[in-house]
Amino acid sequence: MSERPYPDEPAGPFPTPPRTFTDGEGREITIRVHEGRNGAADDAFDALVRMYVDFDPADRAQGIPPIGERRVRDWLDVLMGGFNVIAWHDDRAVGHATLVPDGAVYELAIFVHQDYQHAGVGTELIRLLLGYGASEGVERVWLTVERWNQPAVSLYHSQGFETTEAESFELEMSLSLDQSSVES
Repeated sequence: MSERPYPDEPAGPFPTPPRTFTDGEGREITIRVHEGRNGAADDAFDALVRMYVDFDPADRAQGIPPIGERRVRDWLDVLMGGFNVIAWHDDRAVGHATLVPDGAVYELAIFVHQDYQHAGVGTELIRLLLGYGASEGVERVWLTVERWNQPAVSLYHSQGFETTEAESFELEMSLSLDQSSVES
């Protein structure tokens, strides 16, 4: 069990996927659950690999996503053991958020392709991921973010995350969920 503190009051409520919305650029985006690898012919997984291979190196944080297709595939194989939602524009994966098991708690990671940033995709990804996690019994979520990444820090705060550790170049933030955190 983690020693990090978590807020007493749960955040939310959060909707559950799937959901289709129009982003800030007028594009129709659909966010769906990805249940994990479905064998060698997993088109969603392959689309996600393509998104990460095309990811701008300037947008990488804390060494992720990794560079190169083989490394991306290996990294995603680990992430697929948790809860995952993918944002789609037509048949293109444009964003991904995951809750990765860390003992009895979950670590959140989110990535939005550079062509879709600052259009509301990240906000919807997080909201739907947290709703999905809550509906599956996830109670505690944590993340780290580079302290100078103010857009991300603001997004996390707006969804109910609280800063729990701020002594390094990264902030650690946490959030509590429960079944009442799911919008009906």
